[in-house]
Amino acid sequence: MAYLNKVMLMGNLGKDAEVRLTQNNKKRVSFSLATTRRFRNPNTGEMQDDTAWHNVVAWDKLAERIEKLGIKKGTPLFVEGRVSYRQWNDPQTGQKHNVTEILMDNFEFLAPRHNYASEGGDSFDGHSPVRSGGDVNSEYGTNNLPPPPASDSDDQLPF
Repeated sequence: MAYLNKVMLMGNLGKDAEVRLTQNNKKRVSFSLATTRRFRNPNTGEMQDDTAWHNVVAWDKLAERIEKLGIKKGTPLFVEGRVSYRQWNDPQTGQKHNVTEILMDNFEFLAPRHNYASEGGDSFDGHSPVRSGGDVNSEYGTNNLPPPPASDSDDQLPF
């Protein structure tokens, strides 16, 4: 039997990417990603938003790439990875904490980079996928994702 743990999210960064080094000198980048589901309230007929927040983590070469790109709050991203669950105990209180994270394997900008990321010397154009291997100009091609919907209406849905 085969098993699969794969997550694909499209959303906006809720905060600037935070870079840290572990005690073993491994680079770790983390940020929150907001995904919003828009739906019509069946009782009132009004449109409503349901926003979910996801903790996203990248390691090593992918973390270095994110740091170099200077990804900022509000950046629209497509993130691909896997779900990870971990526990830790607070050394001061002894309280047990549960954490759910998306361990990122790759990402793609959903809009031109210069609109959202910091202005720097990087030549990344925002349309090529960035894989955990760190090679931006890889065999994976260009961003084939459709742009986000321009309308708040769901009148064009086929159901």
